[in-house]
Amino acid sequence: MNAFLFSWNPVKWPWPQLPDDIRMLHETGLHTEAWSCVSHKSAREGDRAFLIRLGKKPTGIMGSGYISSEPFMSEKNGRPRMRVLINFEVLLNPETDPILSMDELRSGILKQQLWSTQASGISIKPHVVPELEELWYAFLKRQGK
Repeated sequence: MNAFLFSWNPVKWPWPQLPDDIRMLHETGLHTEAWSCVSHKSAREGDRAFLIRLGKKPTGIMGSGYISSEPFMSEKNGRPRMRVLINFEVLLNPETDPILSMDELRSGILKQQLWSTQASGISIKPHVVPELEELWYAFLKRQGK
């Protein structure tokens, strides 16, 4: 299984319904969202997905789940983009919840991955994924999630 890093910059793409989406995720256990994916040629249904907030502090990992579709073409704001559906199992609101910080992502093996990407849906280096999974799990456990 591959892992991909999807980015969200609230300065460029507001997500006003994020609190409602998080509430629905807590009620149903899942939230599905279409997301741009530059690595669409290698992304497959079932691959791991991490969502990182960039552009406005706090920055860091704020969600995770799995790709739940094959890549498809879709328009957003009048621009065609390759996208995938992501089934989020965890979504945090960076305005009200702690998120896994960039400082934590820039330590150990994790510093070998580019985290401040302008493109969404980049591949996470395979040798970095186990440490990211472990760190994310420990972070969520500390937060009681």
